[in-house]
Order: sequence, then structure tokens, then C-alpha cells
Amino acid sequence: MQISDFSEAGESMPFKVFKRLDIPDVILVEPIVFNDIRGFFKEVYKRTDFFANGISYDFFQVNLSKSRKGVVRGLHYQLRPMEQGKLVSVVRGRIFDVAVDIRRGSPWFGKYVAVELSEENHYALWIPPGFAHGFQALEDDTLVLYLVTKEYSPMHERCIRWDDPEIGINWPIKENVILSDKDKGGVSLREAETNFNYEPL
Repeated sequence: MQISDFSEAGESMPFKVFKRLDIPDVILVEPIVFNDIRGFFKEVYKRTDFFANGISYDFFQVNLSKSRKGVVRGLHYQLRPMEQGKLVSVVRGRIFDVAVDIRRGSPWFGKYVAVELSEENHYALWIPPGFAHGFQALEDDTLVLYLVTKEYSPMHERCIRWDDPEIGINWPIKENVILSDKDKGGVSLREAETNFNYEPL
């Protein structure tokens, strides 16, 4: 899934690695976790490290969701000028986390990357603006924490169908999927309103 390491920090740094995925704008972040008899400590975000590794955004809102096993949330995005980048991590449980490229002119338009994020692996996923985001909870009482680069704007929010066959996401749990009424009304990628254009790295 990963193409290459974008950066690898030493032991004195709070992050082990920033890895670009098959769509290289999406970056998997692995922190260094300090364990002892009390539990553990890790840094979720550090501005200097993230900027040095190609994630040059500040965050203006922090969201926390709790989901039952089988819940799918997504595929969500906000139109420009309220476009959101998201740094997604799991506090408890596990998710199958998905980013879909919706940038016109992108070589990966309509393609997706997916990773499992969990309380055990401590991974975080950076999903930049220009991507639709969704996830499926793989355990009951899963808590997902995500930092976003702009505030929620209902008038700019849009939703693409979680099961759009043109995207073809291979969700781990296929039966008894739980959706909100809003997400049930998601449109196909072909019908979706987007105003993102691809800009090479």
C-alpha cells in the first residue's frame, strides 16, 4: 500500500515515519509511543514535524465520534472555500478508513486508498482537501478523533454514496451496515458537486 517513506525521524523525535500511500497526497503517520507501567504517551500532532513532512496546514476544529460495529460514516467532504483536510486517528477500537480522490484532472480521480487505524497501531491518516472521507467501525464503541483544517459548514457539506460501484470500496463488513439518513442520501461520484482541481506535488 505504501509507496515510500517520506521522512523517518530518529528516536528523539515524536514520530517514527510519514508514509505516502498509493495516492501520494494521502499520508500515513506513525507516532513514537512511550510505554511504561502507567500506560503510554504519544504526540498526536506537532506543527513543526508535520510542516517539515509536507502537511502544511493548521487545524481549527477537533471532532470526536462514537460508532457501533458496522457503522459507515461518509463519504463526506466540503466544497471550497470551506474545504477540509483531516487528520484521523482512533482513541478506542478499530476503523477501516478511506480517502477518495475527487480532484478533477488527478491521475487518481475516483480511486481510493484505505488503511486500518486502531488504538493498538496508533496510526493517524492525513487526508488533504480534495478528497472525500469515510470510515467503517470494526468494533463496538469505537471512538474516532479527527482534526480538521476548517470549521464545519453545512452549506458546503456534500456526501458521496458509500457504496458507489464506480469507486468500488471493498468495505470489510458488507452486511447489516448502519448508516445515517443523510448518508443514505449520498449521490454517485458522477453526480457529485466538486470544485477541486489537481495540482501536482
